[in-house]
Amino acid sequence: MTDIVPTNGHTAGVTFSDSLLSWFDDHERDLPWRADDVTAWQILISEIMLQQTPVARVIPKWLEWIERWPVPSAMAADGVGEVVRAWGKLGYPRRAMRLHECACVLARQFDDEVPRDVETLLTLPGVGDYTARAVACFAYDAPVPVVDINVRRVIARAIHGRGDAGSPARTDLADASALLPTRVDRAPRFSAALMELGALVCTARSPSCDACPLPSCAWVEAGRPAVTTPKKVQRFAGTDRQVRGLILDEFRSATGPVERGRIDTVWTTDPGQRERALDSLLADGLVETTDGTLFWLAGEGGEAQGSIADRNASTAPR
Repeated sequence: MTDIVPTNGHTAGVTFSDSLLSWFDDHERDLPWRADDVTAWQILISEIMLQQTPVARVIPKWLEWIERWPVPSAMAADGVGEVVRAWGKLGYPRRAMRLHECACVLARQFDDEVPRDVETLLTLPGVGDYTARAVACFAYDAPVPVVDINVRRVIARAIHGRGDAGSPARTDLADASALLPTRVDRAPRFSAALMELGALVCTARSPSCDACPLPSCAWVEAGRPAVTTPKKVQRFAGTDRQVRGLILDEFRSATGPVERGRIDTVWTTDPGQRERALDSLLADGLVETTDGTLFWLAGEGGEAQGSIADRNASTAPR
C-alpha cells in the first residue's frame, strides 16, 4: 500500500517512510526525554519547555525539573510562584503558570497520571493541539500525526513544492496523517523522524539537501522556489518583553516581597514602559499586590501578607 497526501495527490509511497526511518536510525539525537524510562509527565514538561525555546537551553532546566518534580503532585505541592521562579530565563513564563495549573489538575483528578488520549489531554490547562498529540505519540506510542513548524516545513517542500510553510493550516495535519506508515508500531517513530528531519536537515535558512534521505522532493524538482512569506525578525532589546523579564528577575532573586522602589530602579529609560510591563505581569497573574507598594510572585501572598503586617506594626504609633 502507499500513503497518499490528499491535498495534491502526490504519492509518497512506502519508500518515503522506509528512507526516513532508516536515516533516523543513524541520526536520531540523544535527547534525555527520549530515554525509555521517561514518564508521560516528564515528556509533557519537555514539550511545554520546548515551545519557542531551543533544545540546548531546555535540556539542563528539564533535568533539574524532573528531579525536583518527578510527578505532578510534587509540583502541585509547591506554590505557583516557586515554579515561576524555577522557570528562570526560558522565556514566556506564563507557560510555567499553566504547567503548575496542569500539575494540580493531574494530581487532583487523574491520580498523578497523564491521560493517554488526545481528547482528554486537550482538556488540561496549557495543553494545545500540538502538545496533546506529541504526548499521546511520544509517551504512549499513539499512531497520531504530530505537526510542529519543522514538520510543516518538510511537508511544504517535499510534498507541495513550496518554499516555506506559510500560515498554519489544518491541511498540514491531514498531510502528516496521510504520510504515517500503515503499520501502527512504526507511526510514532516516523512522527519523531519527520520532526528531526526538519530540525537537522530541512532547516528554514540553509537546508542540507545533499544530506536529505527522502527519495524525492517536490521543492527541489521545482527548482527550489524562494520563500514567499517574509520572516518577522523579533527584536528583544528595549521591548516590553525585556522589561517584563527584568522585573521578574527581581522577584526570582528576592526572598520576600519586593518594594515598589526596587521595581522602579529596574528600568529607568522609560518609566511608562516599566509601568506597562508591571501592569501586564499583574494582569497575567504572574505578580500580585494588595496596596501597590509591595509585590510578590503569584501564590506567595501568605508570606507577603505577613511582611505587610510586620511593616505596619513597626510603623504604628506607640
